[in-house]
Parts: sequence; structure tokens; C-alpha cells
Amino acid sequence: MSFVVAIDGPAGTGKGTIAALIAKDFGFLNVDTGAMFRSVTLAMLRENIKLEEETRIQKLLDEIQIELEEENDKQIVLLNGEDVTKEIRTKEVNAFISEVSALPMVRRKLLDLQREIAKDKNVVMEGRDIGTTVFPNANVKIYLDASSEERARRRVRQNEEKGITMSYEEVLESVKRRDKLDSTRKLAPLKKADDAIYIDGTNLTIEETQEKIKTIIEEKMY
Repeated sequence: MSFVVAIDGPAGTGKGTIAALIAKDFGFLNVDTGAMFRSVTLAMLRENIKLEEETRIQKLLDEIQIELEEENDKQIVLLNGEDVTKEIRTKEVNAFISEVSALPMVRRKLLDLQREIAKDKNVVMEGRDIGTTVFPNANVKIYLDASSEERARRRVRQNEEKGITMSYEEVLESVKRRDKLDSTRKLAPLKKADDAIYIDGTNLTIEETQEKIKTIIEEKMY
């Protein structure tokens, strides 16, 4: 029997960081679904594939290989064998990812891949629709939120650490635009599952959020 922790929420709440820490705490596999959608987005940008070119998108999806690996306690994202960990976080990918994520054929492909990765394993999986669509029967469901301003500040800090230059205003606009697109798309929109536990991390440190979620999981496991 596998144990699945689903962490959903909007962009910039620290879901990726929290998921990695929780996975380490429990020895679970950490699956960053956002990195998978970003990889498809990057591949489409590189091939100059437009959203309406369904035949070309399907061909790309049939051939694409996305792998998530751990290296020195950091997750490395491989697209067709190439390390694209930094490249999937660029301004160009940020501007295009919501539209790509909303494409039914992309979601179908990655849904199958996400479920396959988690098969018979204990996993922490974060994204937008993990508790509602990917794993509606997850053992633990968390909806992690924070104000758009705080999320923009965090994203700016993350970008600086990765050598990506974007102003606070640019990032805030991107966060708000992403929220609107993610929550209004027809297929698997961003929303809190009815049985998910809501955590507002606006005024919490990463460590405080980690401890809250860790306690919730321990109560379910033991």
C-alpha cells in the first residue's frame, strides 16, 4: 500500500520547497508536477509550437522524456536527457505555462505519467489539481496558500538565488495572471479539494509550515 501526500495551491506559495522537505522527513518520493508542465512548455517554445497546432503538440508528447532526479539533495529536471532545471524557470516559460497546462492533451499525458511515477510508492506530490484530479483519494491533502504580494516577494528571492533577473512588479503581475488562468481554466482548475486542509502560509516561515504539515501527516500515518 502506498501513502500519498497531495499539496495543492497557487504559484509561489513554497509548495516545491515544502514538498521536498516533507519527502525528506518521511523518506518519500518527491514529485514536482510543476516542473513536468514547465518541461513541456520549454519543449514547445524550443520547437516554436503554437497552442493551436495539435498535431505537432501530440507528436512532441509522444516523443518527450521527462525525468526527475535527486542530486546533492536538490531535484534535477531532465528533458530528453538534458538538465533544464534552471531553464524551465525563465520569464519566457512563466509567460506560456498556464496556457500549455490548460491543454487537455498535455494534462492527459502528464496525468498518466504522474500516476505511473507514484505507483506502489510513498510520495509527496505538489501541483494545482493533485488532490482534486490526480489523486482524489490521497491519504493527506493540503491546500497551501499565501497572499499574492508575499508570493511575489518569495519568487523574486528564488529567482535571485538562481541567477534569474525579474523585477518585483513583473513577478507580481505574472503571479496574478497565473492565478486567474489556473483557477478559471475548464479542465482541472486550481481549487481546494473539499477534504483538503487549508494552510495560509503568508506569515509562516518555511520551517513553521513544514512542522504543521508534518504533524498532519503523522496523525494520519500513526
